Amino acid sequence: MKKTFAFLAAVVCCMVGFVFADYSVSDQGTWPKSWPKELEPLRKQSRTYEGPQVLFLRYLIPFTKREEFESAWPHLLKVKTKGAPIFLVRGPKTDFFPIKPAGVLIHSPPADSDQRGNPEAPINSTNMRERWMWTNYIELVVDGEIVDLNRIPLPPDTPIVDERFKAEPNKSVKLSGG
Repeated sequence: MKKTFAFLAAVVCCMVGFVFADYSVSDQGTWPKSWPKELEPLRKQSRTYEGPQVLFLRYLIPFTKREEFESAWPHLLKVKTKGAPIFLVRGPKTDFFPIKPAGVLIHSPPADSDQRGNPEAPINSTNMRERWMWTNYIELVVDGEIVDLNRIPLPPDTPIVDERFKAEPNKSVKLSGG
């Protein structure tokens, strides 16, 4: 029994290692130098994920002070591809790309992508995130205090996808009895 458990534990650990190996992680913002210089001070508090198979980039920028976020917001909007959406999600974001308590997750295509084969434009898909995968789009982690939608302007020409109140999967188990 102990040998079986140890073997299964080793297999699980190896599988977890392979899952995380799909991503390269940097403990700073490695976004292009062409982005607004006002974002430079945010590099140290940011994190960059590159992956999984196609090396898409995700820049996680958490904020703990409302003033810091509000001063960065106009500059963050400048890196978004024209016409690309802003996805609103509820903070704190605790999935694979965690942002606590609030902030921004910028999704970007691979840095060396061929613009002829994959132009910075939406693709034909009904899945909104997949549709915009070859653009820079923003996921805004809203907590109501640091990131307060009543205090920041949302661009009028930008689609807003509000996912803050998505129904959570029912985690309760219903037992039927006789």
